Amino acid sequence: MSLGEPTSDSVPFLSDDSEAEGPEEQGAGQRPQDEEASGVSRVRALLTVLILCYINLLNYMDRFTVAGVLPDIEHYFGINDEKSGLLQTVFICSYMFLAPVFGYLGDRYNRKVIMSFGISFWSVVTLASSYTPKEHFWALLLTRGLVGVGEASYSTIAPTIIADLYVKGKRTNMLSIFYFAIPVGSGLGYIVGSQVSSAAQDWHWALRVTPGLGLIAVLLLLFVVQEPKRGAIEARPEHQLHETSWLMDLHALSKNYSFVLSTFGFTAVAFVTGSLALWAPTFLFRAAVLAGQKAPCVEGNCASTDSLIFGAITCITGVLGVASGVQISRQLRTRTPRADPLVCAAGLLISAPFLYLAIVFAEVSTIATYVFIFLGETFLSMNWAIVADILLYVVIPTRRSTAEALQIVISHLLGDAGSPYLIGVVSDSLRKTDSFLWQFRSLQLSLLLCAFVAVVGGAFFLATALFIERDRHRAENYIATDDEPIVVPKSGRSTRVPVSSVLI
Repeated sequence: MSLGEPTSDSVPFLSDDSEAEGPEEQGAGQRPQDEEASGVSRVRALLTVLILCYINLLNYMDRFTVAGVLPDIEHYFGINDEKSGLLQTVFICSYMFLAPVFGYLGDRYNRKVIMSFGISFWSVVTLASSYTPKEHFWALLLTRGLVGVGEASYSTIAPTIIADLYVKGKRTNMLSIFYFAIPVGSGLGYIVGSQVSSAAQDWHWALRVTPGLGLIAVLLLLFVVQEPKRGAIEARPEHQLHETSWLMDLHALSKNYSFVLSTFGFTAVAFVTGSLALWAPTFLFRAAVLAGQKAPCVEGNCASTDSLIFGAITCITGVLGVASGVQISRQLRTRTPRADPLVCAAGLLISAPFLYLAIVFAEVSTIATYVFIFLGETFLSMNWAIVADILLYVVIPTRRSTAEALQIVISHLLGDAGSPYLIGVVSDSLRKTDSFLWQFRSLQLSLLLCAFVAVVGGAFFLATALFIERDRHRAENYIATDDEPIVVPKSGRSTRVPVSSVLI
C-alpha cells in the first residue's frame, strides 16, 4: 500500500479488506472489467444473492414448521390456544429484541461473520428443540425463543449486503428474488413439517430437517460470499459515509417520515401474516371437523392435509404477489414517484375483504375458503420486496442495518410478536363451551381482527406516499452536517470529533 493511500486504524478487526470504505488509489491499477465498485465481481454478486435467498428461505421454512404441526403439538402437550400462541410469540420477541444488537454490529463489523455465527447457533438450538419431552412444554418455549437469535442476525444484515451490490432497478430485481424466499419458505415450512411428521408418525422429526440445511448455509457463507464495500457502489464521497453514533442514527431515522410510516404499514402486514401463519391450518382443520369432513384429533397427524394445502397456497401466492407487486410498481414509477407506497397500500386494502370472506365462508364451503385465502394472500404479499426497497432508498448506507433492525423491532413488537398470542387469548375468552362448534367459532371471531388491521396498514402506506419524494431526495443527496463526528488520526490511532473542531 502506498503512502498516499488513506488509512484508518478504526477499521474493525472483524472486517475484510474488501469492506474498507475509502476510495481506491488511482495508481493502484485497473479493477478487473467484471468487478463492480462494490469490490465484488458480477458473478460473485449474483451467487451472493442466491445464497442469501437460500438462507432466507430456510429461516422462514423453520419458522413455520411449528405451525404446520400445531394441532399435533397441542395434542402432545395438552395445551390450549393461549399457550399455543406463545410458541410464535416467544420466537418473535427474541428475534425482535436482538435485532437492534445485530443492526448495530452489522453497520460496523464484518456482516458475513455475524450471519455465520447466528445461523450456526440457530441450527443447534432448533435441533435441540426436537428432543423436548412431553412433561416440559416450557423447554420447547425456551428453545423456540433462542431460535430468534439466528433470524435476528440474518434479517437485519442480508438486505444491506444486496444494497451494497446493486442499485436502482437491479437492486429492486435482486430484492424481489430475495423476498420470494419468504412466502416460498413459509409454504415449505407447512409442507415439510406436516409431511415429515406424517411419514415418521412423530412431529418431533419435523424440526430435524432444517438444522442440516443450516450447516450447508454456513459453509456457503464462509467460502462463497464476499463482503462488499459499504455504500461504494452508490459513488458517494468518503466524507459523506462516515459512521455516526447510534443515538444520532436513531434521531435521524425518527425524522424520516417515509421510514416511520412505512414501518407502521409493514407492522400491519406482520400482524396479519403472523396470525394467519400460526392459526390458519388449525382453523381450517376445526372447520372441517365442524362440517363433519374430518374426525377430531385424537392420535396425532391431525392437520397434515390442511397444512399441505395451505403451504402450497402460501408458496404460489407469495411468488405471484411479490412478482406482481414489483412489476406493477415498476410500471407506475413512470407515471408517479409515489408508486411504491401506493402499491403497498392497494395490496393491503384489497386483501382485507378477501381475508374477511375466507374466514366467514370456512364452515360453509371449503373450496370458497381456499379461493379467498388465495386471493387475500396474493395481494398481501405484494408489498414484501417493495417495503424493503423503500427502506433502502430513503436511508443512507451507514444507517441501513440500524434501520432494518428498528423496523424489525417495531413491526414485530406491534405485529406478529403479539398477534398469535392475542388471537389465542381472544379465542379462549370467547369460547363458551369446549364443543367442536365453539372451538371453531371462537377462533373464527378472533381471526376477523386480521381484516380490520389490514385496512389500518393500508392507511399508513397512503400516508407514506405524502413524504416519499422528499425523503428519497434527502437520502440520495445526503451531506454530513457540521455537528456530525468524523474520524481523524490521533497518536497513531483514530478518534471521532465534531467537524467544527477541525475546520479552519
